[in-house]
Amino acid sequence: MNLSAIGCSFRTAPVEIREKFAFEPSHRERALTDLTTRHNCEAVILSTCNRVELYLAPNHDFAPIDAEAIAAYLGELFQQPAELIRPHLYAYRNSAAVTHIFRVISSLDSLIIGEGQIAGQMREAFEFAQQIGTTGAMLNTLYQHAVRTSKRVRTETGIAAGHASVSSVAVDFVRQVFDHFDDKTVLVIGAGKMGRLTLRHLRDFRPQQIWVTNRSPERAAQVAADCNGKAIPWEQLDDALAKADIVLSTTGSPELIVTQERWNRIRAKRTGGPIVILDIAIPRDFDPAIHDGDQTCLFNIDDLKSIQEQTLAKRQKHIAPAEAIVEHEQRKFVEDWSRRRNGPVIAKLRAEFDAKREAVVQQLFGRLNGKLTDADKESIKGAFQLLQNKLLHTPMQALNESAREGGNVALADALRKLFRLAD
Repeated sequence: MNLSAIGCSFRTAPVEIREKFAFEPSHRERALTDLTTRHNCEAVILSTCNRVELYLAPNHDFAPIDAEAIAAYLGELFQQPAELIRPHLYAYRNSAAVTHIFRVISSLDSLIIGEGQIAGQMREAFEFAQQIGTTGAMLNTLYQHAVRTSKRVRTETGIAAGHASVSSVAVDFVRQVFDHFDDKTVLVIGAGKMGRLTLRHLRDFRPQQIWVTNRSPERAAQVAADCNGKAIPWEQLDDALAKADIVLSTTGSPELIVTQERWNRIRAKRTGGPIVILDIAIPRDFDPAIHDGDQTCLFNIDDLKSIQEQTLAKRQKHIAPAEAIVEHEQRKFVEDWSRRRNGPVIAKLRAEFDAKREAVVQQLFGRLNGKLTDADKESIKGAFQLLQNKLLHTPMQALNESAREGGNVALADALRKLFRLAD
């Protein structure tokens, strides 16, 4: 095996570093082509908001690819100093690389343990490389095992149970109040990142209409266009609040936007049913005193995070069983790959010894013609077979151990040359 997993993640590099080395499709295609040409390797690049990783499997005749080489290449590709990324890179080799990739796709190395996006991101990364033509037997087989590992982790443990993100928790609160959405109006105040994620979930419910308001009309128009909504002037906020059913507020204004007094005036104009306000801004946009638990249901970021933290706490007990699955699947992959790689060498070696053993035994029987009983012949055959097995045991054991430990093919090549085995 000659496999490397090299990259950086939220654990090793701050976002201001990761964003400088994030791969756009054009960068990724060029990099995959460059890497396969320069290093005669299979290559896959995984690039998300939380990590950038390169999975590389050089031909066995080529040296392993190290972090220094990747740092130099990334610096060249993104026109940044290699020293900027080098301290943040980690590198895993062979069986450790397999374990790392299996942990990543199973979301055990994610910012939120158990999140479901990484499996899709990994699939996209491998499919992109397959379309470019930079994967081969090694990485394609590895990905199949990785997918199986991820499925086992998600189905055999509770690692993915419950809501793990603030945005998904927010949507769950809304569903507790409303059982249908086709006549509902969603009002988005502001345009924060978390708000956009939450809005993405809300859009899946197909509300009747989505309104967006922001102090910046241009920003409101942009968000509205992204969600097929309608931009509302900031000056019409009170009127919009009087008609909305679901409010998503993410401005982060230094002062409250809607005080108790202002809300009393708005509430007096409301003619519909209850309103759910998701105030996920920091600082808060709405006075918490407006919540009455009946017609006005206000949830802030702390309400949402408390549910999220409970979910993550429950997931902690499933980490150890998930890690055990990863370890089991890693060993299975390495053993399967070693048998696949060393099987032909072992088969040829056994065939060579079988032929020579049989020739020697038959020569011996010819010299002792008429002096041996059938029982004697069987005993002699058994003794020679036992001797052959003992002679082959050590080199075959060494060959399999080398493969399990992720060694290169030098030992297999040595056996081919030593015993003059045909390719």
